[in-house]
Amino acid sequence: MAFPKRLLEEKLRGFLEEDIGQGDLTTLSTVPSGVTAKAQILAKESGVVAGLEEAQILLESVGLHAKPLIKDGLRVKAGAVLMEIRGDARTILMVERTLLNIISRMSGIATETNKLVRKIESAGYTLKIACTRKTAPGLLYFDKKAVMIGGGDTHRLHLDDLILIKDNHLKIAGDIVNAIKKAKQTASFAKKIEVEVTTPTDAIKAAKTGADIIMLDNMKPNQIKETIKKLQQKKLRSKVLIEASGGITEENILDYAAARPDIISLGAITESPKSLDISLEVVEVILRK
Repeated sequence: MAFPKRLLEEKLRGFLEEDIGQGDLTTLSTVPSGVTAKAQILAKESGVVAGLEEAQILLESVGLHAKPLIKDGLRVKAGAVLMEIRGDARTILMVERTLLNIISRMSGIATETNKLVRKIESAGYTLKIACTRKTAPGLLYFDKKAVMIGGGDTHRLHLDDLILIKDNHLKIAGDIVNAIKKAKQTASFAKKIEVEVTTPTDAIKAAKTGADIIMLDNMKPNQIKETIKKLQQKKLRSKVLIEASGGITEENILDYAAARPDIISLGAITESPKSLDISLEVVEVILRK
Protein backbone atom coordinates (compact mmCIF):
# COMPACT_ATOMS: atom_id res chain seq x y z
CA MET A 1 0.00 0.00 0.00
CA ALA A 2 1.24 3.46 -0.83
CA PHE A 3 -0.50 6.77 -0.18
CA PRO A 4 0.83 10.00 -1.79
CA LYS A 5 3.21 11.49 0.76
CA ARG A 6 1.58 14.93 0.80
CA LEU A 7 -1.89 13.48 1.41
CA LEU A 8 -0.57 11.16 4.11
CA GLU A 9 1.20 14.08 5.73
CA GLU A 10 -2.06 16.05 5.83
CA LYS A 11 -3.88 13.16 7.49
CA LEU A 12 -1.13 12.71 10.09
CA ARG A 13 -1.00 16.42 10.85
CA GLY A 14 -4.77 16.31 11.33
CA PHE A 15 -4.28 13.68 14.06
CA LEU A 16 -1.68 15.90 15.69
CA GLU A 17 -3.84 19.03 15.55
CA GLU A 18 -6.70 17.12 17.18
CA ASP A 19 -4.43 16.16 20.08
CA ILE A 20 -2.69 19.50 20.61
CA GLY A 21 -5.80 21.68 20.58
CA GLN A 22 -4.73 25.25 21.37
CA GLY A 23 -1.35 24.14 22.70
CA ASP A 24 0.40 21.71 25.05
CA LEU A 25 0.04 23.58 28.35
CA THR A 26 2.38 21.26 30.26
CA THR A 27 5.21 21.53 27.76
CA LEU A 28 4.82 25.28 27.26
CA SER A 29 4.90 25.90 31.02
CA THR A 30 7.84 23.64 31.88
CA VAL A 31 10.15 23.49 28.86
CA PRO A 32 11.98 26.68 27.82
CA SER A 33 11.93 27.71 24.19
CA GLY A 34 15.15 27.28 22.25
CA VAL A 35 16.02 23.87 23.69
CA THR A 36 17.14 21.08 21.38
CA ALA A 37 16.79 17.45 22.39
CA LYS A 38 17.57 13.97 21.21
CA ALA A 39 15.00 11.20 21.81
CA GLN A 40 14.58 7.55 21.00
CA ILE A 41 11.54 5.43 20.25
CA LEU A 42 11.85 2.12 22.08
CA ALA A 43 10.00 -1.20 21.92
CA LYS A 44 9.07 -2.26 25.45
CA GLU A 45 7.88 -5.67 24.31
CA SER A 46 8.71 -7.95 21.41
CA GLY A 47 6.67 -7.85 18.24
CA VAL A 48 6.49 -6.88 14.57
CA VAL A 49 7.09 -3.19 14.01
CA ALA A 50 4.83 -1.10 11.78
CA GLY A 51 4.21 2.63 11.39
CA LEU A 52 7.79 3.87 11.29
CA GLU A 53 7.34 5.23 7.77
CA GLU A 54 4.30 7.21 8.91
CA ALA A 55 6.16 8.32 12.04
CA GLN A 56 9.03 9.71 9.98
CA ILE A 57 6.66 11.63 7.71
CA LEU A 58 4.88 13.16 10.72
CA LEU A 59 8.10 14.11 12.49
CA GLU A 60 9.68 15.69 9.42
CA SER A 61 6.49 17.62 8.69
CA VAL A 62 6.90 19.49 12.00
CA GLY A 63 10.59 20.23 11.47
CA LEU A 64 12.16 17.35 13.41
CA HIS A 65 14.90 15.05 12.14
CA ALA A 66 13.92 11.37 12.26
CA LYS A 67 16.22 8.40 11.65
CA PRO A 68 14.57 4.95 11.59
CA LEU A 69 17.00 2.28 12.80
CA ILE A 70 14.99 -0.68 11.52
CA LYS A 71 12.40 -1.27 8.79
CA ASP A 72 8.68 -1.83 9.14
CA GLY A 73 7.87 -5.53 9.14
CA LEU A 74 10.84 -6.67 11.19
CA ARG A 75 10.38 -8.55 14.45
CA VAL A 76 12.14 -6.93 17.40
CA LYS A 77 12.75 -7.82 21.03
CA ALA A 78 11.93 -5.69 24.06
CA GLY A 79 14.45 -2.89 24.46
CA ALA A 80 15.12 -2.40 20.75
CA VAL A 81 15.64 1.19 19.61
CA LEU A 82 13.38 1.78 16.63
CA MET A 83 14.09 5.40 15.76
CA GLU A 84 16.17 8.40 16.78
CA ILE A 85 14.68 11.91 16.82
CA ARG A 86 16.47 15.27 17.02
CA GLY A 87 15.14 18.79 17.11
CA ASP A 88 13.14 21.31 19.09
CA ALA A 89 12.38 19.83 22.53
CA ARG A 90 8.93 21.40 22.77
CA THR A 91 7.94 19.97 19.41
CA ILE A 92 9.18 16.50 20.35
CA LEU A 93 7.03 16.49 23.47
CA MET A 94 3.97 17.89 21.71
CA VAL A 95 4.09 15.20 19.02
CA GLU A 96 4.96 12.33 21.38
CA ARG A 97 1.53 10.85 22.09
CA THR A 98 0.22 11.08 18.53
CA LEU A 99 3.44 9.51 17.30
CA LEU A 100 3.31 6.63 19.77
CA ASN A 101 -0.39 5.99 19.19
CA ILE A 102 0.26 5.44 15.49
CA ILE A 103 3.27 3.16 15.94
CA SER A 104 1.77 1.23 18.87
CA ARG A 105 -1.53 0.51 17.14
CA MET A 106 -0.01 -0.38 13.78
CA SER A 107 2.64 -2.56 15.43
CA GLY A 108 0.00 -4.30 17.53
CA ILE A 109 -2.06 -5.12 14.44
CA ALA A 110 1.02 -6.28 12.51
CA THR A 111 2.12 -8.45 15.44
CA GLU A 112 -1.27 -10.13 15.86
CA THR A 113 -1.61 -10.70 12.12
CA ASN A 114 1.86 -12.20 11.91
CA LYS A 115 1.14 -14.50 14.85
CA LEU A 116 -1.85 -15.95 13.00
CA VAL A 117 0.03 -16.20 9.71
CA ARG A 118 2.91 -18.07 11.37
CA LYS A 119 0.50 -20.37 13.19
CA ILE A 120 -1.17 -21.32 9.91
CA GLU A 121 2.14 -21.79 8.10
CA SER A 122 3.61 -23.88 10.91
CA ALA A 123 0.64 -26.23 10.64
CA GLY A 124 1.34 -26.70 6.92
CA TYR A 125 -1.56 -24.71 5.47
CA THR A 126 -1.22 -22.23 2.59
CA LEU A 127 -4.44 -20.23 2.94
CA LYS A 128 -4.57 -16.45 3.35
CA ILE A 129 -5.31 -14.64 6.60
CA ALA A 130 -7.37 -11.52 5.94
CA CYS A 131 -8.86 -8.69 7.95
CA THR A 132 -12.28 -7.13 7.39
CA ARG A 133 -13.61 -3.56 7.13
CA LYS A 134 -14.03 -3.39 10.91
CA THR A 135 -11.58 -0.53 11.40
CA ALA A 136 -11.77 2.66 13.43
CA PRO A 137 -13.10 5.62 11.39
CA GLY A 138 -10.18 7.56 9.93
CA LEU A 139 -7.70 4.72 10.50
CA LEU A 140 -8.55 2.42 7.59
CA TYR A 141 -5.31 3.09 5.71
CA PHE A 142 -3.15 2.61 8.80
CA ASP A 143 -4.96 -0.51 10.04
CA LYS A 144 -5.00 -2.18 6.64
CA LYS A 145 -1.36 -1.36 5.96
CA ALA A 146 -0.42 -2.85 9.33
CA VAL A 147 -2.21 -6.08 8.37
CA MET A 148 -0.23 -6.18 5.13
CA ILE A 149 3.05 -5.55 6.97
CA GLY A 150 2.20 -8.44 9.29
CA GLY A 151 1.84 -10.77 6.31
CA GLY A 152 -1.96 -10.74 6.06
CA ASP A 153 -4.35 -9.81 3.27
CA THR A 154 -6.12 -6.44 3.38
CA HIS A 155 -9.40 -7.75 1.85
CA ARG A 156 -11.56 -4.83 0.63
CA LEU A 157 -10.09 -1.41 1.23
CA HIS A 158 -13.21 0.47 0.10
CA LEU A 159 -16.74 -0.31 -1.00
CA ASP A 160 -15.75 0.16 -4.64
CA ASP A 161 -13.10 -2.58 -4.55
CA LEU A 162 -15.42 -5.56 -4.77
CA ILE A 163 -19.08 -6.49 -5.05
CA LEU A 164 -19.78 -8.22 -1.73
CA ILE A 165 -23.41 -9.33 -1.52
CA LYS A 166 -24.37 -9.82 2.13
CA ASP A 167 -27.52 -10.86 3.97
CA ASN A 168 -29.18 -7.43 3.93
CA HIS A 169 -28.54 -7.06 0.21
CA LEU A 170 -30.19 -10.44 -0.33
CA LYS A 171 -33.23 -9.50 1.73
CA ILE A 172 -33.85 -6.54 -0.55
CA ALA A 173 -32.73 -8.08 -3.85
CA GLY A 174 -34.84 -11.18 -3.34
CA ASP A 175 -32.46 -14.11 -3.51
CA ILE A 176 -28.89 -15.10 -4.34
CA VAL A 177 -29.50 -15.90 -7.99
CA ASN A 178 -31.23 -12.57 -8.70
CA ALA A 179 -28.63 -10.61 -6.79
CA ILE A 180 -25.70 -12.16 -8.65
CA LYS A 181 -27.40 -11.75 -12.04
CA LYS A 182 -28.05 -8.06 -11.34
CA ALA A 183 -24.47 -7.56 -10.22
CA LYS A 184 -23.09 -9.24 -13.34
CA GLN A 185 -25.25 -7.02 -15.56
CA THR A 186 -23.91 -3.78 -14.09
CA ALA A 187 -20.42 -4.58 -12.80
CA SER A 188 -17.22 -3.97 -14.71
CA PHE A 189 -15.36 -7.04 -15.89
CA ALA A 190 -12.56 -5.91 -13.57
CA LYS A 191 -14.64 -6.33 -10.39
CA LYS A 192 -15.10 -9.67 -8.68
CA ILE A 193 -18.36 -10.75 -7.07
CA GLU A 194 -18.43 -12.28 -3.60
CA VAL A 195 -21.55 -13.65 -1.92
CA GLU A 196 -22.15 -14.34 1.76
CA VAL A 197 -23.97 -17.64 2.38
CA THR A 198 -24.95 -19.68 5.42
CA THR A 199 -25.91 -23.03 3.84
CA PRO A 200 -24.35 -25.49 1.36
CA THR A 201 -27.40 -25.10 -0.89
CA ASP A 202 -26.85 -21.35 -1.21
CA ALA A 203 -23.13 -21.89 -1.81
CA ILE A 204 -23.95 -24.15 -4.75
CA LYS A 205 -26.45 -21.61 -6.12
CA ALA A 206 -23.84 -18.86 -5.86
CA ALA A 207 -21.18 -20.92 -7.62
CA LYS A 208 -23.55 -21.98 -10.41
CA THR A 209 -24.69 -18.39 -11.00
CA GLY A 210 -21.15 -17.08 -11.41
CA ALA A 211 -19.89 -15.79 -8.07
CA ASP A 212 -16.10 -15.52 -7.90
CA ILE A 213 -15.85 -15.82 -4.12
CA ILE A 214 -18.16 -17.45 -1.61
CA MET A 215 -18.04 -16.35 2.01
CA LEU A 216 -19.17 -19.08 4.40
CA ASP A 217 -20.53 -16.92 7.18
CA ASN A 218 -20.57 -18.17 10.77
CA MET A 219 -20.29 -21.79 9.70
CA LYS A 220 -18.59 -24.30 11.98
CA PRO A 221 -15.53 -26.17 10.62
CA ASN A 222 -17.55 -29.34 9.96
CA GLN A 223 -20.14 -27.30 8.03
CA ILE A 224 -17.40 -25.72 5.93
CA LYS A 225 -15.97 -29.16 5.13
CA GLU A 226 -19.42 -30.39 4.11
CA THR A 227 -20.03 -27.34 1.91
CA ILE A 228 -16.69 -27.73 0.16
CA LYS A 229 -17.36 -31.44 -0.35
CA LYS A 230 -20.69 -30.69 -2.01
CA LEU A 231 -19.08 -28.08 -4.26
CA GLN A 232 -16.50 -30.68 -5.28
CA GLN A 233 -19.21 -33.21 -6.05
CA LYS A 234 -20.89 -30.65 -8.32
CA LYS A 235 -17.50 -29.88 -9.93
CA LEU A 236 -17.80 -26.27 -8.75
CA ARG A 237 -15.02 -26.06 -6.17
CA SER A 238 -12.33 -25.03 -8.65
CA LYS A 239 -14.52 -22.23 -9.99
CA VAL A 240 -14.67 -20.24 -6.74
CA LEU A 241 -12.58 -19.05 -3.82
CA ILE A 242 -13.91 -20.02 -0.41
CA GLU A 243 -13.68 -17.55 2.47
CA ALA A 244 -14.45 -18.64 6.04
CA SER A 245 -15.57 -15.82 8.32
CA GLY A 246 -17.32 -15.33 11.65
CA GLY A 247 -16.53 -16.73 15.08
CA ILE A 248 -12.88 -17.44 14.23
CA THR A 249 -10.26 -16.79 16.90
CA GLU A 250 -6.60 -17.54 17.52
CA GLU A 251 -7.69 -20.51 19.63
CA ASN A 252 -9.84 -22.22 16.97
CA ILE A 253 -8.25 -21.00 13.75
CA LEU A 254 -6.50 -24.31 13.03
CA ASP A 255 -9.85 -26.10 13.17
CA TYR A 256 -11.09 -23.77 10.43
CA ALA A 257 -7.86 -24.12 8.46
CA ALA A 258 -8.32 -27.90 8.49
CA ALA A 259 -11.60 -27.42 6.60
CA ARG A 260 -9.46 -26.14 3.70
CA PRO A 261 -10.96 -22.76 2.75
CA ASP A 262 -8.83 -20.42 0.62
CA ILE A 263 -9.16 -17.45 2.98
CA ILE A 264 -9.88 -17.00 6.66
CA SER A 265 -10.98 -13.50 7.64
CA LEU A 266 -11.09 -12.16 11.18
CA GLY A 267 -12.58 -8.84 12.22
CA ALA A 268 -10.76 -8.95 15.55
CA ILE A 269 -7.39 -8.17 13.91
CA THR A 270 -8.41 -4.54 13.41
CA GLU A 271 -11.59 -4.26 15.46
CA SER A 272 -9.99 -4.71 18.88
CA PRO A 273 -6.21 -4.83 18.48
CA LYS A 274 -3.82 -4.91 21.42
CA SER A 275 -1.32 -2.10 20.94
CA LEU A 276 2.35 -2.96 21.17
CA ASP A 277 4.04 -1.24 24.11
CA ILE A 278 6.19 1.52 22.59
CA SER A 279 7.74 4.48 24.38
CA LEU A 280 9.62 7.70 23.63
CA GLU A 281 12.52 8.67 25.87
CA VAL A 282 14.54 11.88 25.81
CA VAL A 283 18.21 10.84 25.99
CA GLU A 284 20.01 14.17 25.54
CA VAL A 285 19.15 17.83 26.11
CA ILE A 286 21.04 20.72 24.54
CA LEU A 287 20.36 24.35 25.44
CA ARG A 288 20.74 26.58 22.39
CA LYS A 289 22.91 29.64 22.87
